Amino acid sequence: MEAPLIVAIVFGSIVAVVKIISDSRIKSRLIEKDVADERVRRLFQTSVELHSLSSLKWGMVLVGIGLAAFISEAFPRYRSDEVLFGLIFVFAGVAFLIYFALADKRMKQLKGREPEQPQV
Repeated sequence: MEAPLIVAIVFGSIVAVVKIISDSRIKSRLIEKDVADERVRRLFQTSVELHSLSSLKWGMVLVGIGLAAFISEAFPRYRSDEVLFGLIFVFAGVAFLIYFALADKRMKQLKGREPEQPQV
């Protein structure tokens, strides 16, 4: 019962990683060969920023979950499944809130750096 789920997750992860890598290579080649006009170039550069922000988000959430597990193990008197899950949700939620503040600040910096183009 669990084996097909694990195989599906592994296969889906491999497909997603290959797609991200190939898209990134295509975008960088287009920019290097100057095939893309300025709008497309700006779009690709912004997507690179968004990918790095996404990595930051999930890194922070995983650190929060690990910290929750560590704290749960550090205090054996309060060790139970309920406390562990509560700590996981609290720390993951705090990580999301911190990420939101950082991402909002970074997106405002990006918007300030790029001049607005008129809508066509």
